[in-house]
Amino acid sequence: MLVLTRKTNEAIQIGDDIEVKVLEIDGDQIKLGIAAPSQVEIHRKEVYLEIQQENNQAANTSPDVLNLIKKIDKKD
Repeated sequence: MLVLTRKTNEAIQIGDDIEVKVLEIDGDQIKLGIAAPSQVEIHRKEVYLEIQQENNQAANTSPDVLNLIKKIDKKD
């Protein structure tokens, strides 16, 4: 892991397209600004992990359940 020290209004550059800037430091909280292309998804880590867990659960859904859902959709 790369560890960098930055002050307010200082930034780091990730590749050509992503900049992370320290906007404010208040006690033990840091406000970051992230400039990245719109196609780059940016999430807090806990939100990202939740999305991954939900995706894994959806990928592991039984084919029987999926077939049942298809039958219900055809009735509507």
